[in-house]
Amino acid sequence: MADTPDGLARRWFKEVWDDGDESAIDRLMHPQALVHGLGSTPIRGPEQFKPFFRVFHRALGDLKIDIARTVVEGDTCAVHCRVVARHIGPDLGGPATGSPVDFWGMTIVRVENGKIVEGWNSFDFLTMYQQIGWVANPVLPGMPR
Repeated sequence: MADTPDGLARRWFKEVWDDGDESAIDRLMHPQALVHGLGSTPIRGPEQFKPFFRVFHRALGDLKIDIARTVVEGDTCAVHCRVVARHIGPDLGGPATGSPVDFWGMTIVRVENGKIVEGWNSFDFLTMYQQIGWVANPVLPGMPR
């Protein structure tokens, strides 16, 4: 029996990200899936997604994604989640800092026949870079400098 959109999204975060199981990408993602929001151009299919996965797993150790909530409509599931990790490798573009990171994001996945066929991502990578120390925290409007 095919996974529900909610079940498949939860399996994706557990198996791919929490467990670091690269083979789960092939099991859960359609060969022609289209993934938006993780770079300047969409990612097409598992073979293009795997380099993104490897970069993040080499850069962020103790990676854990906690799903706060999901909302399902038909074949689509929206996932609101928290990412907690430690910056352990240089793959994000600078030397490892050992800094903890803790940020939030959202993913919307569309599922067909038990596979992810499309995904839209919006993660607060600015906060991650601020926590790593690569980007200064901006002064908020109306706040003293």
